[in-house]
Amino acid sequence: MRLAVARIGRPHGIKGEVTVETLTDRPEERFVEGFTLECDSPLHQVLEISRVRVHQGTWMLTFTQVADRNEAERLRNSRLYSDVDLDHSSDEDESYHVEQLKGMKVQGIDGLEIGIVVDVENLPGQDLLKVETVKGERLIPMVQQFIEEIDLVGGRIVVRLPDGLVD
Repeated sequence: MRLAVARIGRPHGIKGEVTVETLTDRPEERFVEGFTLECDSPLHQVLEISRVRVHQGTWMLTFTQVADRNEAERLRNSRLYSDVDLDHSSDEDESYHVEQLKGMKVQGIDGLEIGIVVDVENLPGQDLLKVETVKGERLIPMVQQFIEEIDLVGGRIVVRLPDGLVD
């Protein structure tokens, strides 16, 4: 499956280096020199990573096809995609991809359905499940206190929520 792994940010320096906002929990596996990523920019459809570094907590990438700051600026806000095998995540290491959560049922610990996951918002503090309920969209923090179980096989997420969070 093709998944978004980053969004290109501002250029850094004059040689085409860019900052990236990571959209993956494993950037060290996705951003490796020599790897290629698909890009949604009309300027370049495939970008080969020529240099990777982390500067003050920000991932910085340089691509073989991007020669200077002006070209890097034209890539700003483009998304980078990688092919990911979803079948090799989950059960053993309890990991999952955001795409796997979309469409899952969200249930309370009492078994009552709360809604359906329509998206996952990635924030610095924690991810938020965007859940479509009968009363509209609600955001549920993906924190240990609220998430009891993520059942990928059963297609459900069991939550323990404080009163009023989704009412």
